[in-house]
Amino acid sequence: MKKTQVINSDISRVISQMGHFDTLSIGDAGMPVPRETEKIDLAVSKGIPSFLQVLDNVLTELEVQRVYLAEEIKTQNPAQLKAIEERFPKTELVFIPHAEMKQDLRKCHAFIRTGEMTPYSNIILESGVTF
Repeated sequence: MKKTQVINSDISRVISQMGHFDTLSIGDAGMPVPRETEKIDLAVSKGIPSFLQVLDNVLTELEVQRVYLAEEIKTQNPAQLKAIEERFPKTELVFIPHAEMKQDLRKCHAFIRTGEMTPYSNIILESGVTF
């Protein structure tokens, strides 16, 4: 068995296949995912698992150099934004319109769907390098 924190086989596979500048998205239960993007559905019930639980898990294995968030999170979900900022104190945060984020999901290796039920709890993580 794996000894690391990410034991979901699909998430582990996607992270291991990512290279520099590749992207992975994590989002709330309502985010529409393009058919061509792999969806890893972890949602069990409202709030389970939470966006932050899944993000924290992914961050144990993925080196992130840039983060993309919806501009709307600033006004519609400032508590979630604060929690994200705490996790990325030295990482560039880029704010884009939510409509653009939905389009950018087409370029992601995968979208991880959580049970999160708060608005604009979606993120695109851009892979960095560990050397």
